[in-house]
Amino acid sequence: MQAGKLRHRIDIEEKTTPRDPKTGAFGEPQWTVRWPKCPARVEPLSARDLVAAQAAQSEATARMVIRYRAGVLPTMRAIYRGEVYSFEGPPLEDPKSGLEYLTILVSKGVKDG
Repeated sequence: MQAGKLRHRIDIEEKTTPRDPKTGAFGEPQWTVRWPKCPARVEPLSARDLVAAQAAQSEATARMVIRYRAGVLPTMRAIYRGEVYSFEGPPLEDPKSGLEYLTILVSKGVKDG
């Protein structure tokens, strides 16, 4: 993938549960940035893609493409231009090597947290 196509910057966050070092008790779950300012291509889904997503009972409204990185999970979320995007399922690897880029279907808004 050409670097110029990844012209947007997103923060990828994961939910963590902090632990009190004194008592060992778990605190409230919170979102922490795992990868800040990750280069990405963010594009809204076309009308055709939206119809297909609804047929598959998905709420996806946009697609984010990032360079491949291990550890991206469907439980994470992305922040783009101050908006929260929830991941709609696992990231899809590129069809050639599976190690070049990931495509993530996302929906706008907070679902869990």
